[in-house]
Amino acid sequence: QVQLVESGGGLVQAGGSLRLSCAASGSIFRINAMGWYRQAPGKQRELVAAITGGSISNYADSVKGRFTISRDNAKNTVALQMNSLKPEDTAVYYCNAVIQERTMLTRTYWGQGTQVTVSS
Repeated sequence: QVQLVESGGGLVQAGGSLRLSCAASGSIFRINAMGWYRQAPGKQRELVAAITGGSISNYADSVKGRFTISRDNAKNTVALQMNSLKPEDTAVYYCNAVIQERTMLTRTYWGQGTQVTVSS
């Protein structure tokens, strides 16, 4: 079994910054891609940023230049540094990881979600 545990959400004023973290634990052989998604009320879940095992990253156009994704392969963690936050960034943010378990099965896991609220 594998778990993803997120931390770092909260309330911030527009223009402020937050850092989200996600740690994977359990029966892990290798972690492939990791990413962050978000879901605002009444909207579909969308990809915010993703990073491969080789640390190649990609971003949604709406966050390019403001958000930075990073990972620490030794600690099985992924982080999302969010700067210049806007009210439209308000959403529940979910960590996502494609993990090859010690059984050699590969599955996609999700964190429990963390609320980010940006006030105007």
